[in-house]
Amino acid sequence: MLSTDTNIYIDVQPTQNSRIDTLDENNIPFGRVFSDHMFIADYKNGAWTDFKIVPYGNLSLSPAASTLHYSQTIFEGMKAFYNTKDEIVLFRPEENYERLMRSCERMCIPTMDKEIFMQGLKKLIDIDRKWVPKVEGSSLYIRPFIFASEGFLGVRPAEEYKFIIFTCPVGAYYTQPVRVKIEREFVRAASGGVGNAKTGGNYAAALYPAKLAQEQGYHQLIWTDAKEHKFIEESGTMNIMFVIDGKIVTPPAGDTILKGITRKSLVVLAKDLGYEVEERPITVDEVMEAIKNESLTEAFGVGTAAVISQIAAIGLDGTDYELPAVETRKISNHLLKELKALRSAEIEDRFGWMEKV
Repeated sequence: MLSTDTNIYIDVQPTQNSRIDTLDENNIPFGRVFSDHMFIADYKNGAWTDFKIVPYGNLSLSPAASTLHYSQTIFEGMKAFYNTKDEIVLFRPEENYERLMRSCERMCIPTMDKEIFMQGLKKLIDIDRKWVPKVEGSSLYIRPFIFASEGFLGVRPAEEYKFIIFTCPVGAYYTQPVRVKIEREFVRAASGGVGNAKTGGNYAAALYPAKLAQEQGYHQLIWTDAKEHKFIEESGTMNIMFVIDGKIVTPPAGDTILKGITRKSLVVLAKDLGYEVEERPITVDEVMEAIKNESLTEAFGVGTAAVISQIAAIGLDGTDYELPAVETRKISNHLLKELKALRSAEIEDRFGWMEKV
């Protein structure tokens, strides 16, 4: 293992044709404009090696690459952005590293030293720092991912992998309150499966039921447990929280629920602000009863993109239940305001969550 003060050698091959002049910070389509460079590392002969930063571009792969057939692939999502001190900062990047390594273990992908992840990440952002937009609310979206690159059709863990980080500027994420449907037919994840790994197959499996829900007028789904469809698990691709009787209630992270970094942070922040938080199983029946007796005052998804995505209505068995207006939601609005202020350096980073590039 590398020591914490070990610097890895990264071969930097700067682009000769920067596209930064084409960036319109006031009009950035999500996920379609990519920065100039990407970080690449290869796993071969039992070790991660060949660390380099090269111009962003297409890859050359064998048609027999294991990831194309057996979905040995994992990823992370994170952001870099300017704070009010004109510094480029990251929000809890070591948590992304730790979660990526947990995904590695579940998907039989070799883990890597933290220095490879952190130094490659920071070097890449520093080289492409002009791509971090300064328009309020905008950021540089960061996508680290690992996939099996070995050209072999045998069903076993691959022996060769690629680790890549690329980035793309994104505009301010404005989200309207969403209408969601409680899903009780299709399954996102089963106990003992890969629900707590951030692997591509989880998202592919969710596309069809989400499409059906959208055709019925919903924006997303609330997933329930695979065995009985009794317990609430996640909302779309986000963790979910409810405010019932003035308490924040959220399902506990486990082998079917992704350990969200935003979720984890909001639990800590909420307790610090004096709110009561219960991390416990919550049933569909409990949510429905709380809506009907008006003790459920807030429901929202939490994740990297919007931080908090308010839920306007919950559908169950063909009936939609409208929730209280967003402007009346004191707890979630307070949490969002506080977390944004902490991330932007408007208030003290009392938890040590922010890391400067």
